[in-house]
Amino acid sequence: MLKSTIDSSTGFEKRFEKIETVIFTDSLSASKSVAKEISDLIRVKQSQKQSCILGLATGSSPKSLYAELVRMHREEGLSFKNVITFNLDEYYPMEPDSVHSYVRFMKELLFDKVDILSENYHIPDGTLSKEEIADYCTEYELKIEALGGIDLQVLGIGGNGHIGFNESGSLQNSKTRLVALDHITRVAASNEFLGLSNTPRTAITLGVKKIMEAKRVILLAWGESKSNIIKESVEGPVTNLVPASYLQEHKNATFVLDQAAAHKLTRINTPWLVEKIEWTDALIRKAVLGLAQKIKKPILMLTDSDYIENGMSDLLADKGPAYNINIQIFNKLQHTITGWPGGKPGADDSNRPERKTPAKKRVLIFSPHPDDDIISMGGTFIRLHQQGHEVHVAYQTSGNIAVADSEALRFANFVCDYNEMFGIENNAAQEIFDKATKFLQNKKNSDIDIPEVRHIKGLIRKGEAKSTCYYVGIPDSQIHFLEMPFYETGRIEKKPLSTEDIKIVTDIIDKVKPHQIYAAGDLADPHGTHKVCLDAVFESVKNLKSKEYMKDCWLWLYRGAWKEWSIEEIEMAVPLSPDQILEKRYGIFKHQSQKDGVVFQGTDMREFWQRAEERNRETAETYHKMGLATYAAMEAFVRWRF
Repeated sequence: MLKSTIDSSTGFEKRFEKIETVIFTDSLSASKSVAKEISDLIRVKQSQKQSCILGLATGSSPKSLYAELVRMHREEGLSFKNVITFNLDEYYPMEPDSVHSYVRFMKELLFDKVDILSENYHIPDGTLSKEEIADYCTEYELKIEALGGIDLQVLGIGGNGHIGFNESGSLQNSKTRLVALDHITRVAASNEFLGLSNTPRTAITLGVKKIMEAKRVILLAWGESKSNIIKESVEGPVTNLVPASYLQEHKNATFVLDQAAAHKLTRINTPWLVEKIEWTDALIRKAVLGLAQKIKKPILMLTDSDYIENGMSDLLADKGPAYNINIQIFNKLQHTITGWPGGKPGADDSNRPERKTPAKKRVLIFSPHPDDDIISMGGTFIRLHQQGHEVHVAYQTSGNIAVADSEALRFANFVCDYNEMFGIENNAAQEIFDKATKFLQNKKNSDIDIPEVRHIKGLIRKGEAKSTCYYVGIPDSQIHFLEMPFYETGRIEKKPLSTEDIKIVTDIIDKVKPHQIYAAGDLADPHGTHKVCLDAVFESVKNLKSKEYMKDCWLWLYRGAWKEWSIEEIEMAVPLSPDQILEKRYGIFKHQSQKDGVVFQGTDMREFWQRAEERNRETAETYHKMGLATYAAMEAFVRWRF
C-alpha cells in the first residue's frame, strides 16, 4: 500500500522528504501516539499467542514514551508478559548499577514498573572483558534472529546522525560491536558525566544491519537542536556520514518529530517552495529576510529577478513589485530597533516595540540559572534600571550542579578560616567542612553530591547573582531566589515540573504585578532547565491572566548562551554601544565560578561572556547586512502573546 505524500497537518506535499515523517505539536503528544502503536502491536501479538520483539533506545528522546507505556500498564491493563526487548547500546566499560548505566535507565523508567519478565529484556553487557565482546555481540544477534527478528525498533538520533552508537562512517552492513564514540557524541553526553574527561570513549552498539532488518522502525526526535540533522537525514543523500539517512532505504520507517525538530524541513521552513501558500505577514517577512541572507543583498537591493529565481514568484505576483515588498519589510525590521526596552516616555510609540506608558514600569526578569539574566540580556537589564524602571530579578534555580567541587571546598574552607581568624567558635561549621571534604575526596563520577555540598555550591551561585544585581544597582528587596524544587536532585536529570514549582512562579508574579516580564525562551539549552522554567512561566501567566494587572503585562522572551533568535522572529532589538558591551562583560565577570573553564562547557570552548558578545555582535551585523544602521551589538527579544 502506497503511503500518502500529503502531510495531513499542513496539506503540503512532502516531495523533498525521502522518509515518512510525522510532525506533532510537542513531544508528549508524539510519544503518546507512538505508545499507542506499540501497545496495539503488543496486544495483537498477545491475541496470536506470540512474543512481541521490541528494540528499545535510551537517552532523552524515549523518556516520555516509556512513561506513557507505564501509564498504560497501570491504568489500561497493558501487559508486557509476552514482550521481549533488546536495547540498542551500552557504554563500555559500565557497571549495571551505575547512575550512568542504561541497565539502570531502563529498569527505572520501564522494566521495574511493568510486568515484563526479567529474563525477557536484554541490554549489552558493559562489564565484559574486551576479549569476550566479539563472541557476546555475535550471540546477541543470534538471539534476535532466533526470535524471528525485531518487530518494532525505537530509535533516537545523535547530533551527527548516529543511530544507536553507530557513528558517522558506520557501514550499512555493520554488525553489533564495540565502537569508539565520536567527539560530538561524547560532548553531548559529558553533561551527564560531569565533564568530558569522565565520559566513556567506547560503547557496545547494535549494528546498522540489525536495525535495518527490523520490520518497523520509529525514530524519535525532539527540539530545535536536532533540526539540522533531521533535515540532512530526511532530505539529504544516503551516506555513511549520516547513518540515520540509511533509513531512507527501509520499507517501513517513520520519523516522529515535534515542531521544533521539524522546523528546518523544506515544507516547514520554506513552504512556498512546496505549494502555493497564503502569504501572511509572518511568511512574507520570513521569505524576504531569508532571501536577502541567502543571496547576500540588503533588503532594498532585492529585485524582481531575485524573487523569481528563488521560488518566490507567487509572492511577487500577489504583493509585488519587489520594491513595494522590500520597503514594507525594511520598515518593519527598522521598527524593531529601540534603545528604550521599557518604552520611551512622551514619544510616539505607534512604531515602537514597547509602550510608552506607564513611563516607569515594574519589570520582572526570570533567570533560569543565576547568570542567565546578565549573560543573555545584560545590556537590556542595565538599561532598564538606568532608565528608571523598577527591575526585579527572579532566579528560578540554584544552579548548584554547575559549580566545581574545588570551588565548594574553597568556600567551605574560607568559612572555617574566617571563624579562626576572628576567634569564633563554630563546631557545626567545622563538622560541615570535614563532612564535605571527606565526601569530595572520595567522590566517584557517578556520586550525587550530599546535601551539604549542594548547599555550599548553591550559596556560591547565590552570592554571585547578588553581586551582579548590586553591580547593576538592584537592591535586595528586588532580588528573589525561587529555588524551584524540580531542579534540586543533585543530578542533570531533573524531576518533572510540579504544581509546587508553578505556584512559586505564580506567587512572585502576583507579588510584583509587573508591566513587563522577561523569560528565557532558549530551548537549545542542553540541560533542559530553560524549557522547564519557561513552562512554569507560561503556566503561571495563564493562571493569572484574569487578574487586572495582567491585562497590561507584556511577556518578552530572550535567549541564552547557545543560540539567538533568527532575524525574522525578532520583535525587539536593543542596540549596545562598545561601552555598554564592556559594562555587560563586567557584570558577567561577577560569576567567578563560571569563568576559566566550567563544569558544563558543551562543544563551545569559549567563556560565556565571549559567547554572548559574539552572538550580540552577529545580530547587529545581520541587521547591518539587511541595510540598516551599524551597531556594535544587539540583544534580541520575541514577544509571547497570551
